[in-house]
Amino acid sequence: MDYQIKGKLALVSGSTKGIGFAIASRLAQEGVQVIVNGRTQQSVAAALERLKIDVPSANAIGFAGDLADPEQIAILVSRHPAVDILVNNLGIFDPKPFESIPDEDWFRFFDVNVMSGVRLSRAYLPGMKQRNWGRVVFISSESGIQIPVEMIHYGMTKTAQLAISRGLAESCAGTGVTVNAVLPGPTSSEGVNEFVEKLSGGQSLSDFEKKFFEEARPSSLLKRFTTPDEVANLVAYVCSSLSSATTGAALRVDGGVVRAAF
Repeated sequence: MDYQIKGKLALVSGSTKGIGFAIASRLAQEGVQVIVNGRTQQSVAAALERLKIDVPSANAIGFAGDLADPEQIAILVSRHPAVDILVNNLGIFDPKPFESIPDEDWFRFFDVNVMSGVRLSRAYLPGMKQRNWGRVVFISSESGIQIPVEMIHYGMTKTAQLAISRGLAESCAGTGVTVNAVLPGPTSSEGVNEFVEKLSGGQSLSDFEKKFFEEARPSSLLKRFTTPDEVANLVAYVCSSLSSATTGAALRVDGGVVRAAF
């Protein structure tokens, strides 16, 4: 299927690994020029090398910088003043009991997970509206609907992304610009290994996965971790010209974790 976005320019924040890298790779397969972002030059260079192996035809460039930092965003925008597709994927998570989450963690999570997307959208939406075409996607989470007791601060940021994406979509009414949120379920990205180490008590990944979906996410219909590629497939469609009637939506790729039919 031709997604009709060949030659477009996309920025995927936090895209050197995990879901972000899978999204960058999937867009590159569609002929999109992709800006790969990570905090260090080393991580960006490694991701670009891997991307070229996975997608030999990839047209990708790198930007090393922490996009939770307004100054780094300003540098990025000065180098790339316009993009056609913005995927706000940058995010952090850390399981921690509510009583042990200090104020600085709440502010840090909000700044990284929420404000990075706010600032990038503020920088790039006006140009999209002027050109009357654009795609903005926030990578939220099923945790934004079903707040996980083991990381309430993370769930809070994912709920905030849903509010922002809907509000921005309404601000783009009547234009060729769409704004949506995609909600992955528990996903087998690199970060999950660290998550498992903190919660597993030394169990193997397969044993932890079975217990996790029995106890922590019993509503899952998939009964396994989603893969980054499975998430990226939905994101690529949402970024495409074929998704022009999909906007203001919260689209789940959660393996059925959320108990709702709509």
